[in-house]
Amino acid sequence: MNTTESQRQIAEQYGSEFAPPRPDEIVGVAFDSLGQLPLNALRHPAQGSTCGWYIWGGELSQDPAFFESLHASHLPKYVPELVPFMALEPGWRVLLIKGRTDVWYDPELLKI
Repeated sequence: MNTTESQRQIAEQYGSEFAPPRPDEIVGVAFDSLGQLPLNALRHPAQGSTCGWYIWGGELSQDPAFFESLHASHLPKYVPELVPFMALEPGWRVLLIKGRTDVWYDPELLKI
């Protein structure tokens, strides 16, 4: 199964519109935290060149330098396990921890 098919299936499974980021859109990634668990992703509405996704491991930091910019096309290199979820529309959250995946809609994410 290719990436687009798996993303489409995940979106359908959770009742989300199919809304993959464009390859050139920006994702916020906390690279220094990616080795920590759980692995988190949340999607705010897109703004400018960003697609709204933010990805980090462990605890979320309030440090303004916590997230760095990454083009969505590079996600498979850094977080391949999250790529199938990247077509969920704004308002969705994903948490991955050993043997468990939680996916839920959080309307608070739409308030920015």
